[in-house]
Amino acid sequence: MYINSYVVVSIFLILGVLLPIVALTAGRLLRPHKPVEEKYTTYESGNEPVGESHVRFNIRYYLFALMFVIFDVETVFLYPWAVAYKQLGLFALVEMCIFIGLLLVGLIYAWKKKVLQWTSI
Repeated sequence: MYINSYVVVSIFLILGVLLPIVALTAGRLLRPHKPVEEKYTTYESGNEPVGESHVRFNIRYYLFALMFVIFDVETVFLYPWAVAYKQLGLFALVEMCIFIGLLLVGLIYAWKKKVLQWTSI
């Protein structure tokens, strides 16, 4: 019984490693390979690259993205709870209030640290 389970897992493990290797090897053999000096430049659009290829972004972009992810995850957790509210009862209501309270504490903390204020540079 247990050996059969290990055989199935082993087959999936072998296929999981073997299939990408076969696909990448087939792609390498079938694609055209014509290296030209222009293909090694930063942009292949015909324009000459100007300046550096790495641009530094303001950290506020990442902070806004992180805040969006946090509150997006909140809605992901709230929806199933709201759908199954009648079956969950009072205990789940208290748990969700604690969860929302923790998120509000995080929002107030971000507000106090002025993370949500967008200033240029």
